[in-house]
Amino acid sequence: MFDLGLAPLEYLGVGWALILAAGIFGVLALVAFKHISSQRRIKAVKDRIKGHLIAIRIFQDDLRVVGSSIVKIVLRNFQYLTLNFGPFIPLAVPFVFVVAQFVVRYAYAPAALTENPAAQLAGAGTMLEVRLEPESAARIKELTVTLPAGVVAMSPLVRIPSEGRAFQEIAATQSGVHEIRVALGAEAAETKLFCAGDASLRAMQPRRVNNRHWYDLTDPNHWPVLWPAEAGFDAGSAFASVAIAYPSRDLGWLPGGEGGILVTFVVASMLFGVAALKPLRVQI
Repeated sequence: MFDLGLAPLEYLGVGWALILAAGIFGVLALVAFKHISSQRRIKAVKDRIKGHLIAIRIFQDDLRVVGSSIVKIVLRNFQYLTLNFGPFIPLAVPFVFVVAQFVVRYAYAPAALTENPAAQLAGAGTMLEVRLEPESAARIKELTVTLPAGVVAMSPLVRIPSEGRAFQEIAATQSGVHEIRVALGAEAAETKLFCAGDASLRAMQPRRVNNRHWYDLTDPNHWPVLWPAEAGFDAGSAFASVAIAYPSRDLGWLPGGEGGILVTFVVASMLFGVAALKPLRVQI
């Protein structure tokens, strides 16, 4: 669905596709807000706040009226925020899904190719990180990483048993979408895609995670919903995540990376939403 919807917009450029798609989402979210919020009560509260402000202006020499109006304005503001905040909670669900789609499409660039990896200094490659689930952390000693043709190791596999994590610096010598395999002993191996050079992959993500973490509020970065480009590991897998440190994509005049996508999306959707307030007759 996102592939079909974004493809025509991308003829204008990735930046404009992101802005226009965010704007469309902002307008649709505004329409949804209109139907799930109490528009009548929101308008009534705003009118009462305006009335108290007028009272302060007219009776500015009467401390009793001014003091009473200020207290009522504060209380009405709490009521106003409650009426607005409640409907925004269900709107946060589609927001997460949509932003995740934009992040895996526009936030990252494929890893650069490395010529003569043996002659490069440490840090010139790309970092691979493997993390096991807490109950399997001690098994990190059994971890093996198999690199495909076109990808070489620039460092040994460094294991941290106390944390259940392992790191290895790798480098791509050939363009393409490579499949890295990780395994614990004789168990079935898991895979992680690694894009490098001029590889063409519409959606790419740095992290593949375990499906069991969809409810884990302590580590939102491992929510499977945030990484939709690759299927998550089965909940019974010993692997919590396999991550690759991709560089941020250059979006020209827009900020890049995850943060840049999020900021651009929020600002664009809000601006389009504000522009549509009066035409759609929405109280907010």
